This record gives sequence, C-alpha cells and structure tokens, in this order.
Amino acid sequence: MALPFSHEAEVTQLLKAWTAGDGQALEKLTPLVYQQLHRAAQRYIAGERPGHTLQTTALVHEVYLRLVDCGEIDWQDRAHFFAVAAQLMRRILVDFARSRGYQKRGGGVVNVPLDEAATVCSEPDPNLLALDEALKALAAVDARKSRVVELRFFGGLSIEETAVVLNVSVETVVRDWRLSKAWLLRELSEAS
Repeated sequence: MALPFSHEAEVTQLLKAWTAGDGQALEKLTPLVYQQLHRAAQRYIAGERPGHTLQTTALVHEVYLRLVDCGEIDWQDRAHFFAVAAQLMRRILVDFARSRGYQKRGGGVVNVPLDEAATVCSEPDPNLLALDEALKALAAVDARKSRVVELRFFGGLSIEETAVVLNVSVETVVRDWRLSKAWLLRELSEAS
C-alpha cells in the first residue's frame, strides 16, 4: 500500500483536517486512498471461491461508508487509517461469510499457505471463518502477533508500515509475522 512520500504526508494532513471537522478534507482524501483500498480488497475477493457474490468495489464502498461513520476517530496518520481499514475489511468479509452460511471448516476448501494467500491468486483462499477464529485465539495469546497478521494479510501493509502502526521495530514485525504464520498453520491444521 505504498504511496509516494508527498502523498503520504498529504494523506496524514487531510486525515487530521477531517478529524478537526473539515468536511472538504474528506473529499480531497477519498481519491488519494481509494486505489489503495481497492487493491487490498481485490486481493481478498480474487482469492474467494468461484461464484463469490461480494464484489471488490462493494467491499471498498462498505469500508468507506464505515470509515465515514467513524468520524470521531482521532486519525494519527495514513498508517493508522489503513490499519483501521484493514480491521473493517476483515469484519465485513467475516460477517459476509457468516451471513451466507458458509461451512465453518473444510468442506472442499483448498488449503493455501498464509504467505500465498496474501497474494492475488485464482485459487480459493483458506476458510475465512476458520482464519478469523484462529486470529481471535492468537489475539488471546498474543494480541500484537494477531495485529501483525491482520495488518499484513487484511490491510496489505508492508513490514515497514506494520512496524510504524504498531510502534515496534521492523525486526519485531518480521519475527512476529514468522511466528504467527507457524501458529496459525498449526491451529488451522488441527481445526481441519
């Protein structure tokens, strides 16, 4: 989700102006973040099973509507914005999966390693509900590791951006990412 440096500063300034009540800031902010939100949503929709009815644009619009409704958030910077957007995407996708009555685990789902699931692919992604449950279990054990997965997998943030959002070193994010993937693989394997 990298932006040119000048846009990163502009996004942060617009977020702060929006927080301060400047309605025009939101209008200026939208085109700067829309493509990044769309790319992140596209990664998840592309990995869904064939015939999935939630469209990329619909997911982005739902995230956008929920972000606008949270007008009282004190936005720190663009990384904070995309971290919140990542959480919203995860919630929307999980809620959608639950509302469609998907099977809780297995059921012909092709297992995809977490590293590969984060990239755009034509294969179905791992069972989203099982992943959500595993992330909740990981959060109970280590909340930061769960946030690393959420920011990297759902938010599409780089390791460096994740470090900024969590206010930790890049090395900590690399270590947490590696350990989280191993933990989630074990959890998802045991669940199926």
